Amino acid sequence: MCTALFGLLTWQEAVRGRLLALDGPVRSAIAGPSVRPAGRSFFMQLLADLGDAPVAVPVLATAMVYTMWRLRRAGVSRWWLPALAYTLAMAAVPGLVSLLKPLIGRAGPGSLTLSPGYPGLYPSGHAATAAVAYGGAALLLAHLSLRAAARRLLGAAAVLLNVAVGVSLVRCGYHWPLDVVGSWLLCGALLAGAALAVSCWSGNRG
Repeated sequence: MCTALFGLLTWQEAVRGRLLALDGPVRSAIAGPSVRPAGRSFFMQLLADLGDAPVAVPVLATAMVYTMWRLRRAGVSRWWLPALAYTLAMAAVPGLVSLLKPLIGRAGPGSLTLSPGYPGLYPSGHAATAAVAYGGAALLLAHLSLRAAARRLLGAAAVLLNVAVGVSLVRCGYHWPLDVVGSWLLCGALLAGAALAVSCWSGNRG
C-alpha cells in the first residue's frame, strides 16, 4: 500500500498534478498564511532538527546494539539479522532521496529560496531519516519479548516523534506537506520490508 501510494504521489509531484493543490491550504493551516524564517521558534527548530542524521541515526544504532545483545544473550541464532535488516533500510534512505530530489525538482514553499544547484525538496530527507530511525528503533525493540503495552507505547512514541518532525518542517517553511507525506510513504515501505524479512527469518529459524 505504501509503495503504491508513494508511486502515485511521486507521479503527481513529477507532473505537477492536481494533488499538489492540497499543499497550499494544508501548509497555511499548519504554519499560517506566510512563513517567515526569522520567526521560527526555538522549539519548532529543535523538533525539525530531530530529523538530522547525527541526531536520529544514533537512536536507531542504540536500539540495534541493545537488540543484538538481548538476542545473543537469549541464545538466538543469527542474532544480528534484525539489526542488519533495519541497517539496510536506513542505508537506502540517502540514496533514494538523493536520486528522487533532482528528478522531481520541487521548489520551496513561501519565502524559502533554494540555493543555486540545490536538487529540490521532494521527498524530505529529514522526514525520511526520522521515519526510519525512530520507526525502525521501535520495530526492532518490538521484536524482543516485550509486553503488548510496551510495544504499543513504543509505536505511539515513534508516531508522535515523526508527526512532530513533519509538522515542524512544514511550520518552519523547510518543506511542503506532501514532501513529508512522500517520505513517510517511502519509509513505510522500507520499514515494512525490513519487518517482513525479520518475521520470515523468525518463522523459519526453528
